[in-house]
Amino acid sequence: MMQRKNTVGVKVGEVQIGGGAPVVVQSMTNTDTADINGTVQQVYELARAGSELVRITVNNEESAAAVARIRDELDRRGCTVPLIGDFHFNGHKLLAKYPDCAEALGKYRINPGNVGRGSKRDPQFAQMIEFACQYGKPVRIGVNWGSLDQQVLARLLDENAQLNEPRPLPEVMREAVITSALESAHRALELGLPKDRIVLSCKMSGVQELIAVYESLSSRCDYALHLGLTEAGMGSKGIVASTAALSVLMNQGIGDTIRISLTPEPGADRTLEVIVAQEILQTMGIRSFTPMVISCPGCGRTTSDYFQKLAQQIQSHLRHKMPEWRKVYRGVEDMNVAVMGCVVNGPGESKNANIGISLPGTGEQPVAPVFEDGVKTVTLKGDHIAEEFQALVERYIDSHYGRVDTDAAA
Repeated sequence: MMQRKNTVGVKVGEVQIGGGAPVVVQSMTNTDTADINGTVQQVYELARAGSELVRITVNNEESAAAVARIRDELDRRGCTVPLIGDFHFNGHKLLAKYPDCAEALGKYRINPGNVGRGSKRDPQFAQMIEFACQYGKPVRIGVNWGSLDQQVLARLLDENAQLNEPRPLPEVMREAVITSALESAHRALELGLPKDRIVLSCKMSGVQELIAVYESLSSRCDYALHLGLTEAGMGSKGIVASTAALSVLMNQGIGDTIRISLTPEPGADRTLEVIVAQEILQTMGIRSFTPMVISCPGCGRTTSDYFQKLAQQIQSHLRHKMPEWRKVYRGVEDMNVAVMGCVVNGPGESKNANIGISLPGTGEQPVAPVFEDGVKTVTLKGDHIAEEFQALVERYIDSHYGRVDTDAAA
């Protein structure tokens, strides 16, 4: 992996984006922000899952009026995650009318294509930046392929038409996205917003387009960059597309904060987008968030689904316990746990993990050796292998990872 590009650091509350800080994971609620209890609960769940910044929609007076109360309730619960206000069309009016909203938010998100139409665009953008200056807030200038500033696009199309060899339309569109971000950032600087309070994003819905845009943007500025494939889609499609795009960019050292924009399944847990972001970073070796479970795909030697259920159970248990363990055990997020299904690769993978179990495959002796740091420590058998192995994992954590000095941390 290449070294991360050096960008200007931006502080959002106690969280730093860029400037050499670890890549920050963020997410967004899909509740009606005016629903204070529902929004507080979802923000709390996203933060507990590991989201370090949470964006909320601020689209009308009811939502703007709720923001300060949401912030107060989160603080009462001990949840200090910064809130990002997502503004389109009327943000300048809402911030003017609800100063407690402007104060409670940790960062403002502005889309140059939706800040105002025609003659209203520049003055309304200026108002948003002036509020950011007044309240000392950073701003993400977030250009989106689907809501591109039409004035910028029209200007570049006209310029392109005058060339002896006009560039292809997709190339002009990509350049319009980048130009919109850079010109808006330059205008924000002129209005008094410091460079260390500006984050840029140029979101596209196509993988190759996103890669091309960010490679160019990164070469032309040193602003902190937010990565995300917009409208990524649902389920495996959204996960695969986001992973493909962001992995290529981060492997080049591009990107300071990420969000995975998944369409949730009906009734699904919103925290999936946080988990996917964490797993991208962890599998690439960029950051660690929770102990990694190594498990085999299964084959004709594993006709029982026992090892699959155990792997799922262990993985769920580790993720559920991680918010608590993170406060108590130093470095536990780097641990590897192997749950393997037969004798072919089971003992080898288990030996290479911090702690691993090799379950019996079809026709094998019904015993399960457990390895800790390459050494077999016990052989489990009977009807309670799952419970016993889970207890061994917890014992390993308690004995191998230094306890955090909670007094010093406080």
